[in-house]
Amino acid sequence: MIPKSPAQAQTQFQEAFALFQANQFREALALLRPLANYSPRTAETRHLLSLVFRGLGNLVQAEGEARTAVSLNPHEAGFALGLAETLTMAGKDEAAEEAFRKALALRPTFAATVRSFSGFLVRRGRADEALALTEPLAATSRDPMILDQHAVTLKALDRSAEALDYYKRWAALAPNSANAEHNLAATLADLWRHPESEAAARRAQTRGGDTPETWLVLARALQGQDRFEEAAGAFEAALARFPAMTEAHTEYAQLVWMQTADPKAATAALDRAMQTPENLSHLSIIKARQQEYMGDPEGAYETVSRAIARDADEIALQGAAARAANRAGWRDIALVHAETVLRANPLNPANQMLAAEAYLAVGRAKDASALIAPILEASPNDQYAWALQGTVWRLLGDERFEALYDYAAFVRPYQINTPAGWSSLPAYLADLAEGLAPMHGLKTHPVGQSLRHGTQTNQNLLRSEHPAVKAFPTAIDGAIREHMRALGQGAQSVRARNTGNYSIEGIWSVRLKASGYHTDHVHPMGWLSSACYITLPKAVEGEGREGWIKFGQPGIATLPALEPQHFVKPQPGRLVLFPSYMWHGTVPFSGDDHRLSVAFDLLPKPV
Repeated sequence: MIPKSPAQAQTQFQEAFALFQANQFREALALLRPLANYSPRTAETRHLLSLVFRGLGNLVQAEGEARTAVSLNPHEAGFALGLAETLTMAGKDEAAEEAFRKALALRPTFAATVRSFSGFLVRRGRADEALALTEPLAATSRDPMILDQHAVTLKALDRSAEALDYYKRWAALAPNSANAEHNLAATLADLWRHPESEAAARRAQTRGGDTPETWLVLARALQGQDRFEEAAGAFEAALARFPAMTEAHTEYAQLVWMQTADPKAATAALDRAMQTPENLSHLSIIKARQQEYMGDPEGAYETVSRAIARDADEIALQGAAARAANRAGWRDIALVHAETVLRANPLNPANQMLAAEAYLAVGRAKDASALIAPILEASPNDQYAWALQGTVWRLLGDERFEALYDYAAFVRPYQINTPAGWSSLPAYLADLAEGLAPMHGLKTHPVGQSLRHGTQTNQNLLRSEHPAVKAFPTAIDGAIREHMRALGQGAQSVRARNTGNYSIEGIWSVRLKASGYHTDHVHPMGWLSSACYITLPKAVEGEGREGWIKFGQPGIATLPALEPQHFVKPQPGRLVLFPSYMWHGTVPFSGDDHRLSVAFDLLPKPV
């Protein structure tokens, strides 16, 4: 109804605002429309109308009302922020950024603007700019919004250890907040501090955080402690609360697969969830990926093909179809799907690399090269892009391949040192094998990794309290530093990053059984990668290089096919270091023995 006095208009506005806060958008709109007719030049009314239209999904009307509010009161930062957020939702990034900057200029320390604008920048890969916004406020802020966004920004910059401090501050400021404890738990899990993550997740639950997200964090924390049955129960609890939760399905299916090596058991929960339409396309992609790594690429392609028949416009399905078809050996079919993905967004690096893989599979190396060059120009440390570039150069006979794959200079074996406390290297290796053995309690390989017919540890070995495992970084340090000295510095991609110092960015152990091997792969996030051998099967000493590490054979299809070029024989205590972009794998071995190794990635660290 149209109000009859300013007092009645104010009451009606407050009622509409309360309805908006309760997400009763249609009821709020019924009060606001006559209010806008009564006083069309009241900026507050037009701003609230914009928010209500946003809630109703009508972004055209929302933008119009937001622009009106700004024009009526161009000095109010909240109205400029409302316009910026509406433009963001509409996908009008350039105009949104302009509106964000106006809001910031009007009120530089307005927490809502700082949080929203920094989130906008983080989502667009500009976390360094976002940090410049949040850092000045976060230093002294007691506002959870600012502490949270600053932590999110730090995590986007791979600075999770620093982010943890801000989540701890938030938890201390809000001791009854389930959200604070949840975020603390999630960050601790990112840092592989699983017992602490479990404790924080359980505190979140006691504070009312009975959400699927918190159950998922708890499941990860339990799995990280090798408490697999409890982890499975937590995954099931997450899915009971959100049956279409894609992350939980991904990780739960992988856990069941590693526990049982049974493809049907691994996908049972996924199959049940796929009986309903919610998130069906994404669940189909998850199932297809599971099928690929469980040795059924043809079934994976069938899964995504059915999903495409229901939703032909879902580009992610086309990408999954391209990957599955390539693994199944159906190269022409893979190319059709990959080119569909590329046409949808030709400037997306992931789409470019997917298409490059498809071109290499059908013998179109020059077309692949044209896609890879801009990726390396924008991201010169992208190790997978370098792997593709090296493959192109080798296929084209380009002399630059020999410089990139200089095996004599870049692939070197070293004997690790005997740490203090052990009388000999064999004695140390025996204790190390004993310390690693309990961590290999699963039955088969994880999804998304290179190993086949073996197991990989869940725990961060750097946090192990077993004496031999704890001493491992000391045992390898001398070899790493010798390798960096041998590399030297220069313009070549490996040497250009050599600071003479390093950090270990991920460390794990692999236990292969008979017929076990690593598929040919690279380490996209590394600089230098490694293989350190602890115990070896007898077959290593026989003919055929069984169990040896091999280099140069691409892990993707190429035409013509490319063979390995270089091999290194494993020996107990031998550490092999090499560039992370180099294709490498393992020759399968026979017999009844196991092959136990430790691997890690290194990143350059400022001196």
